[in-house]
Order: sequence, then structure tokens, then C-alpha cells
Amino acid sequence: MLAAVRTIAAARHALADKFRLAGIDSAEADARLLMAHALGVDRAELIANGERALAVEQAEAIDALAARRLKREPVARIFGHKEFWSLSLQIGPAVLVPRPETETVVEAALDAVARDARPMAQLHILDIGTGSGALLLALLSELPNAVGTATDISAAALDVARANAECSGVAGRCTFIACDIAAGVPGPFDLIVSNPPYVVHGEIASLPPEVRDYDPAPALDGGADGLDGYRAIAAQARGLLAPGGKLIVELGAGQEAAVRALFTKAGLAAAAVLNDLAGIPRALTATVAP
Repeated sequence: MLAAVRTIAAARHALADKFRLAGIDSAEADARLLMAHALGVDRAELIANGERALAVEQAEAIDALAARRLKREPVARIFGHKEFWSLSLQIGPAVLVPRPETETVVEAALDAVARDARPMAQLHILDIGTGSGALLLALLSELPNAVGTATDISAAALDVARANAECSGVAGRCTFIACDIAAGVPGPFDLIVSNPPYVVHGEIASLPPEVRDYDPAPALDGGADGLDGYRAIAAQARGLLAPGGKLIVELGAGQEAAVRALFTKAGLAAAAVLNDLAGIPRALTATVAP
């Protein structure tokens, strides 16, 4: 309990120490975030008011949040939202927490649109396995004339994506379809994006508890070799892409060569790959092979 700790600064240091002892790598940052959230202040106010006495009810609010983090619940799930591409997205048990590396797919897609000199065109975008809607909503926020279709096998995930579309002001340009991959979805699309499940099934148990215990298993499990999602997308991509259309998928670490081979076998020409900030090949672009 932090109730006996006299100041905000002392409480913050004590909480960070508790997180560190629990094996949480981001102990300092998480302590700041949770305390600022509980106290209703921003980071600057938290630091500036470090010598202020912590009220009992404030300490109890912090303890409640800390207990959840000590169970390795991610901070974003505790807050119920996550920032992605300057958008604040609602999240819940049915969807992945959007990752910073997934923004690489958005970068690759916008670059492809810019190189085709079509940023103001009425592009038709498909987001396969949309989850929270992160990829589609980020693209629609940057491409004001584009319209999008989002699919997901989970109706609960689509409810989250719809809510995020409303909050992002782009709901009028979105269609949401519950289906596996893109079964029955009418094309063609100028741009298809996807962050498919790509974790090898046998490796899920060894993932960090923040992922293993809180992200929905179907959004993680890529099958025996981690490539099931890519196979399914490759099988449908040729029939969904408009002439000159681009398919851009997120890759797991070390999967570039295998996904390229799958795409080639399916009649797709895999081209550029964009690395994420850690230098990992993350966003692979493909087109229909000549």
C-alpha cells in the first residue's frame, strides 16, 4: 500500500521499485503513467507537484491500478485506449493493443499512394483482420477522399473498430464486414493492408505475459509455422486487387523470405520491404505479378 507514503514523488519511486522487483521492464514509465492517470494530471504536473502530500483516497486509487499492472495487464488495457498514428483508439479484450511497429505498414501504404501520385484520389482500401481498426482508420485520416472496408472474424472486434471509426470522424467512409479474411467481400481494392496473426503456435506460451495473457489468441496464432494468415491472404489477393493495386502486410521478425515465397507461389510479385524503427523488416508490399 502507498497510503503511508507521504509525497507524490516518494510514492512514484516506491511504485517504480515495486514494478521493477516484479520484473516489469518499463517500471519507471509505467509508474509515472499510472500515477498521472490516477491523479488526473499530466506528466509535467506529476513531476512539478512531487512534494505534495498524497491523500489516502489518491493512494488507494493508485494501488488499484498498480495491482492490475502487477498482474502484467498492459497499461493501455488498464486505460482502455492506445495512441496509434496520432489517433486515440479504444481497445478491449477482443482486439490486440496496437503496436508502434504496425505504424510501419501505414508508412509503407502512404508511400505507395504518394509514389502513384494518387493521394487525393478516391481510393478503395481493404483492411483484413482489422481488430481495433488501427490500420484503416490511420489511412483514412491521411487520405480524405478514400473509402475503406474492414473485415474481421470477430464480431466483438468489429464493434470496437466501429466505435473507433466514430470517434475518429471517419465512420461515414467505412464498411465493416464479419468474415474470414475477405470471404464474400466485393472488390476490387486499390490498397489492401493487413496485420495477420503471425506467431508460431508453439511459441505463444513463451510470449511476455502482457501479450500471452491479454491479447486475443486468434489474433496471435499463425499456425504451426506462423504463416497461415499469409497463405489465406495470398490465396484471395489476386481476386481482390484492382489493376495496379498494392497489398501491404505486416511481417513477424524473420518472416520476410518465407512470405515472399508464399506470395510468389500465389502469383504475387513481392517488392519493397520497409523496416521498423528497430531495423526489422516489417511491412512487405506486393502487387499482382504480370
